[in-house]
Formats: sequence, structure tokens, C-alpha cells
Amino acid sequence: MTAVQPGSAPTVPEGRYGGGRDDDARADRTLRIVAIVLGALLAVGVVLWGWHAVRQSSLSAQVVAFKAVSDHSLEIHLEVHKDAGAVAVCTVRSEDADHDEVGRKDVRITKHAKEVDTVVALRTTALGTTGELVGCKTAKS
Repeated sequence: MTAVQPGSAPTVPEGRYGGGRDDDARADRTLRIVAIVLGALLAVGVVLWGWHAVRQSSLSAQVVAFKAVSDHSLEIHLEVHKDAGAVAVCTVRSEDADHDEVGRKDVRITKHAKEVDTVVALRTTALGTTGELVGCKTAKS
């Protein structure tokens, strides 16, 4: 064993406590590459998810007006925006003054146009005071 001179730093044998600067630089480079690849994959995933969400939302509808024709019938004027070749299924309903549902109907919109205005005749069990759109979806073939 050799003695260390006062005022001088002890020497450490090469490789005893890690590989040194070259190994640290290699590890940093590897981590940087992994982070870039994972970030790029995440960005691609977000873009694909967003595109899919926008593509699915090409169908929209709204109730323009409704009118009680009798105590057991209601007319709902429905406006639907969709792809020209798509078939939509829209669900409409009516409630009475106590907010009880008195009628519900699924309506197939088969007209090959981007914008379709239609009047739906809805039979009710009592006087309907509202005409509501529950929702629309693209019909499966």
C-alpha cells in the first residue's frame, strides 16, 4: 500500500466507481434518443385521436320548431347536417307539463343530401309540451 502525500489528491483506479465521462455521455445520448422517439409517438397518437374525433363529428342536428297537433300528436321540425351519402338515425321525444316522457321515436334520415329538413309526426300518450332531440348517430349498414 502506498501512502498519500499531504496536499495531493488520491488517485482512483480507472473503472472502480463507474465508467467515467464517456459512459455518462453515452447514457445521456441514449436517454435523449428514447425521449425524442417517445415524444414523436405521443404526438402522432394525439394527431390520430384528434383526426378520428373530428371525422366522427360530421353529423349534427337540431330541433327548429315543434307544435302540438292534438292531445296525442306532436310535430317536430328537425334539421340534420350530415355527409351526403350517409344515413342518420335521430331520436326525438316529447314531455308533458310534469316533465314525464309521453312520446319517443327513432327517425331514419335516408335522403342523400348534406342538409335535410324534415317534419316528424310523433304520437304521444298525453299532451306534449316539448319536442326534443335526444341524439343522432350514423346508421350502420
